[in-house]
Amino acid sequence: MRVKWGIVSTAHINRLFLAGARQSDDVEILAVASRDQPRADRYGQENGIERAYGGYDALLADPDIEAVYISLPNSMHIDMTVQALHAGKHVLCEKPLSRRVTDVNRAFDVAERNDRLLMEAFMYRHHPQTRRLSELVAQQAVGRARIIRAAFGFVARDPANVRLSAALDGGALMDVGCYCVSGARLIAGEPIRVMGEQALGGEGGGVDVAFAGVMRFADDISAHFDAGLALASRDLLEVVGDQGTLRLTDPWHCRNPGIELIRDGETERIEIEPANSYRLEAENMSAAIRGETPLLLGRADAIGQAKTIEALYNAADSGEAITLPEAITLP
Repeated sequence: MRVKWGIVSTAHINRLFLAGARQSDDVEILAVASRDQPRADRYGQENGIERAYGGYDALLADPDIEAVYISLPNSMHIDMTVQALHAGKHVLCEKPLSRRVTDVNRAFDVAERNDRLLMEAFMYRHHPQTRRLSELVAQQAVGRARIIRAAFGFVARDPANVRLSAALDGGALMDVGCYCVSGARLIAGEPIRVMGEQALGGEGGGVDVAFAGVMRFADDISAHFDAGLALASRDLLEVVGDQGTLRLTDPWHCRNPGIELIRDGETERIEIEPANSYRLEAENMSAAIRGETPLLLGRADAIGQAKTIEALYNAADSGEAITLPEAITLP
């Protein structure tokens, strides 16, 4: 039986989630909510969604809706997630769930008390390309992993873009750098120490429009990344070992999947079957709701993500390296 979903907001990213969800036999998009009824009605009609609510509370009160997809601005993620969980809904919340560990802990505490599922929406983690990368690293296809390189950036030209608003928790690290952090953590575990540098701009000059970070992990692995809202488009994830390199040139969108394995001066391309990451994400959540499979991403991953982002911002603000709580102290 299909899981019935509601969408909280009419954000632009919904088009990707809707397209993926509609490919699935396990997902039914039943309702959408906006801040006002005319906007909700128009969005519902344009996207073939049966129920439209002029207010988020009204959608959460619909007893037929089992799960919600939250695509509101970053600053609203936690409060709306908590509200939805209290209303008895399972929640898939767009990344980043929060830049603050205390917020993430609070949301998962509410989820557990209400026996609901909560997942942070890193759609690329559900793609076969990401799974194959993890397998290749585990199989030591490039020998011992030593360096991780990641990048994600584009130019946000509209000054009104929510990504450029400090009040809405915008910024390069929050919007695209979080993917680089997630990818490095997938490969190397939780970081021990981080450093960060940022260039400020956007609304009132209050958000990072470019962010560069370094993360140190156990086993002498280092990750270097750059992310930007004022940088030419870049997408990259590399794992460099002592015997070769794994390179993904479309690691986050996964529209043209494939992995380059570079060893001894030769490049082998490992082809990956195309798949819609948003469909896989929605199906994983729906199957978990039915008790058929565990969530791919749960509390531990969301806490690790928020802890790292919080430390990176602290490092950039202070100009000092930050050792993460509960991390091993390096000599």
